[in-house]
Amino acid sequence: MRLQRGLRKWAVTVTAASVAALGLVVGQSTAANAAVACDVTYSANSWTSSPGQGGFTANITLKNTGDPITSWSLAFDYPTTGQKYTPSGWGANWSQSGTRVTGTNMPYNGSLATGASVSVGFNGTWTGTNPNPTSFSVNGVTCGGTQPVTPTVVLSASSIAVPEGSTASFTARLSSAPSSNVTLTTVRTSGDTDLTVSSGASLTFTPSNWNTPQTITLAAAQDADTVAGTASFSIGGSGVTGATLTATEVDDDATVEQSIIVTPTSVTVPEGSTGTFTVRLAAQPSSSVTVTTTAGSGDADLTVRSGASLTFTTSNWNTPQTVTLAAAQDSDTTNGSRTFTVAATGLTSRTVTATEADDDGGPTPTHVENPYAGATGYVNPNWSAKAAAEPGGSAVANTSTAVWMDRIAAIAGSSSAMSLRAHLDEAVRQDAANGSTPLTIQVVIYDLPNRDCSALASNGELRISQDGFNRYKAEYIDPIAAILRDSAYANLRIVTIIEPDSLPNLVTNLNNFADCREANGAGGYRDGVRYALDKLHAIPNVYTYIDAAHHAWLGWDSNFQPAVNLFYETVAGTAAGVDSVDGFIVNTANYSATTEPHFTINSTPGGTTVRQSKWVDWNWYVDEQSFALALRTALIAKGFRSGLGMLIDTSRNGWGGSARPSGPSSSTNVDEFVNGSRIDRRIHAGNWCNQSGAGLGARPTAAPVAGLDAYVWIKPPGESDGSSRDIPNDEGKRLDRMCDPTYTGNSLNGNNMTGAKADAPLSGQWFSAQFRELLANAYPPVN
Repeated sequence: MRLQRGLRKWAVTVTAASVAALGLVVGQSTAANAAVACDVTYSANSWTSSPGQGGFTANITLKNTGDPITSWSLAFDYPTTGQKYTPSGWGANWSQSGTRVTGTNMPYNGSLATGASVSVGFNGTWTGTNPNPTSFSVNGVTCGGTQPVTPTVVLSASSIAVPEGSTASFTARLSSAPSSNVTLTTVRTSGDTDLTVSSGASLTFTPSNWNTPQTITLAAAQDADTVAGTASFSIGGSGVTGATLTATEVDDDATVEQSIIVTPTSVTVPEGSTGTFTVRLAAQPSSSVTVTTTAGSGDADLTVRSGASLTFTTSNWNTPQTVTLAAAQDSDTTNGSRTFTVAATGLTSRTVTATEADDDGGPTPTHVENPYAGATGYVNPNWSAKAAAEPGGSAVANTSTAVWMDRIAAIAGSSSAMSLRAHLDEAVRQDAANGSTPLTIQVVIYDLPNRDCSALASNGELRISQDGFNRYKAEYIDPIAAILRDSAYANLRIVTIIEPDSLPNLVTNLNNFADCREANGAGGYRDGVRYALDKLHAIPNVYTYIDAAHHAWLGWDSNFQPAVNLFYETVAGTAAGVDSVDGFIVNTANYSATTEPHFTINSTPGGTTVRQSKWVDWNWYVDEQSFALALRTALIAKGFRSGLGMLIDTSRNGWGGSARPSGPSSSTNVDEFVNGSRIDRRIHAGNWCNQSGAGLGARPTAAPVAGLDAYVWIKPPGESDGSSRDIPNDEGKRLDRMCDPTYTGNSLNGNNMTGAKADAPLSGQWFSAQFRELLANAYPPVN
């Protein structure tokens, strides 16, 4: 089962001037590349509580610019005796003696490869003034030095296969920051001349983007031989250690090369709707070529809607162009077929077989603006039975929850779990018993390669490095799309929740997790989400909503706009562009309150903004609804359509019960005010696993406020977020310490206790104790 986590971002206002001492850089984000040991970036925000004294938050980034290390001890001296560390830090074991502050690594962050960084920090107090320290040491060695580190080119793969007549990509980055801009060039050094560099032959890496993978694409020319040639490519530049890659041409073994390439050669066209295939040329022509598609024998209801005549030039010959077929709505119940010929003068023609998917004479599915408006929700009988079996659970057992497709095997189902088709058949039955009211069923699409790259409890079965992207397409998305396209389900409103925890990880977690860096490249999250959207958006009665994390993940300035940009870049790259999404969803499987009723981001107890409190931590949002609406506004401003909808998962964010505050705190101390006023009773907003004290939230509701399509229950209450101990399994799920109630936390949650419930099973399995607590703490209460 998918998990949601709040990634703590320590937002600060830099008050220190930039100084350099022996290679040390203070108060700027790009540290100097000087090297035997380390570079350190120190910044602090400072506030005044009374004249001549106050507090501060110190944020420190330690970068290893020397050989790999397995442990570290960071030390520095404060310039004044009035600067004191308070026992509130993260990422290190902190102590202070006099002016000397020392931080030693935690068990999980001691190993630092060359070029790797770790972010740590703490809270403190000051009297008099609060100047920044000017010298740091690691393991007794002063940071800086004179021996430069030579960056090495790091490739995502050492060899790739390139289909003949097509392309394949890999990524390159540097192992450490260069002292100045570096240009990497990719050239073929030997081998088959059919293999060439298509794009990315020249890439520039700077001292700030050195660790961001950039894409290099190779092409394999279409030829008449049947030999799979190979070639070696060199990737390097001045001042770096280069790398080599071997490319192998994947020959199509055709004895006669086809001059026109059609993909696919068979198309299913839903009655009253359309289907598509693409056309390109196998080889570059000497002049422009016109390719026509004409209808042959077969069902006359199948016709060419657009693309009947396509022009290919000497420059766009290898760019696929789309032909759209249409199937007329009729009253028969026969699935007719028709052959279409794709041809051009002097070239070998191809044929495409189109088959009509009849809907038994029913009306053409209508894609409405809000799929929840005026509809009832599908009740999953499996979840409903478990809920009803719990004391008092029958009161909510008929609530609509989502169906999770969290692995390939979930599509076919098992003896204990319904298949996707079985759920849809049951939805049709519920719809038939519902009279003329439409029915909405929610399906979570959740099996990307390198899934949940920053977590363990919800790791998935597919890996990018093990052909995961191709398996995701062929074994997961394609079968799901084929089932959803079945005309038997054309009257259902099928809402798909696209890959929770995917794109947000690319915003915040590239520096800390290798799996996330890999997911940022070819065959990763962008490609996977685009493929899912292309397949699912093409089905008229399917609605697509992309996961957008939650306010305590993306609510800071440094995360919010980059997330908007990433969402737009990803969706704009689909076949339908921004029209391929109906909206976004926040708080999926998380616990953040929909609204905080007793304070807002503009509250100023004692004249101090609540943003300064430890709980809000300089975030711009205190709840999900304000975040969702602001995100919607920003997405529309970026280029998404004005009718964009938003969803909020309210399945476990009610926070009722005796611990729920009845009104705002009267304290003028900002931390006491926020802690006494907030209904979200978690220890820290970054805690995400099986949270103690949580309650069922608002019941699913269509259009609760303008801009929101619905409150929904995507996470079925009572299904575990992850096991509290290591449990062997065949689903790729591992113990994440954030699910362990005895774990004392890490830098992502401010080194607080996790607040997780004990004795939890694997993610997705039934957790009776959790359900009973959610029921008892429901808000609004369960009657």
